Amino acid sequence: MTTETPIPASPKSLLDLGIDFTLLREILLKTMLRRNLDNSIAISEALRVSVPVAQELIEITRDYNMIETLGASRLEDSKNLRYKLTDAGRRTALDALTQSEYFGALPVKLDDYKRQIEAQSIRDAIVSREALDASMGHLIINDHMLKQLGPAVNSPRSVLFYGPPGNGKSSIADGIRNAYTDHIYVPEFIEYSGNVISVYDPLIHKKIAQPTQDPGALRLGGLGHDKRYILCQRPTVITGGELTMDMLDLNYNPVSKTYQAPLQLKSSGGVFIVDDLGRQSTPPQTLINRWIVPMESGFDILTLQSGQKFTVPFDTKVMFSTNFAPHKIFDGAALRRIHYKIYVGSPDRDEYIKIFLLTVARFPMEMKEEVLSHLLLELYPKVDNNYASYHPKFLIEQMISSCKYEGVEPQMSIGLVEKAWEHLFIKENENQL
Repeated sequence: MTTETPIPASPKSLLDLGIDFTLLREILLKTMLRRNLDNSIAISEALRVSVPVAQELIEITRDYNMIETLGASRLEDSKNLRYKLTDAGRRTALDALTQSEYFGALPVKLDDYKRQIEAQSIRDAIVSREALDASMGHLIINDHMLKQLGPAVNSPRSVLFYGPPGNGKSSIADGIRNAYTDHIYVPEFIEYSGNVISVYDPLIHKKIAQPTQDPGALRLGGLGHDKRYILCQRPTVITGGELTMDMLDLNYNPVSKTYQAPLQLKSSGGVFIVDDLGRQSTPPQTLINRWIVPMESGFDILTLQSGQKFTVPFDTKVMFSTNFAPHKIFDGAALRRIHYKIYVGSPDRDEYIKIFLLTVARFPMEMKEEVLSHLLLELYPKVDNNYASYHPKFLIEQMISSCKYEGVEPQMSIGLVEKAWEHLFIKENENQL
């Protein structure tokens, strides 16, 4: 269900930004220096604020003799005044760059960001059965599981998918992500205690194209939403065996002296999927211990280089996926805090047939009933009818690869599927397939 996205109001003055003037002045000077900007329109676009707000910052900085006016191409139009840094302004900019390489868009004050997160929280997002059915349309899921998934998706609580490998746990988690169709506003940067933290990540956040508006009117009048935010799809962070504990902490770059937000903060308002739980170098119990308080309280604690701690929103739906038995990787207290535990088992014969037919339809290959019958009657009985959801795609891709090698059009045959079958199971001894 798509809901109305709460729009962050565009600041009308420097006071609305709520950020210390010294930091604002340093960002202005560094931005003018690094980008060689000399007019209020270009400066406002770089700082992501309206021209009046940018002009206010310029005027105050000019009072400190760090900016001087060069003139205007049209004297009657003050917005075309040109500016340059004074010697004092250049020295201040260079000194500020030694403290932090950050320049460009003005950051959003952390308290303002918290309010925006609360207004667009994933906890308030509603996913209808129709939306969930549509997002799972590429999968064969029985009614029992759909009845489990519906409440799990509409709850703010975490979800654990467990069961044997290759049966769609990751695909189901991905389908849940696609069921959220509304949008949120993501700040490029946030600020806390004079420190700037980068939040927007183009690898995670997908921008939403917005209707073209008159840029001059927006810049001059300060209309529209706060341009320090970017309208995006609800984000999704997907990690697997590469997940380490340091990815969940602020990442400080000692060269640029700037911070990068941890993954769970980047996923605010969206979904965090921990795939292949148990394959990470960090034990699952350690990982869940790190998130017990945030998942229940809705806030996380981060630490600056100085050792100062502060809280940020923890507004993400966490989904775990594992091939291990839950009681072997979590203690009872951890399992109690994961409110939804959904078993994703192997398909039965009828479900396997549906998966096979659905998979064939996605490939440039004609379905041959005799091939499916050969699998069901001759090959699977040799492995005690051990079906898995990934088998059809595996076998079809193997057959296509064989056809490419032989220089023929993609097709299926009993001979080709038997060749593919040889790669599906490991022979532990000469009497076992």
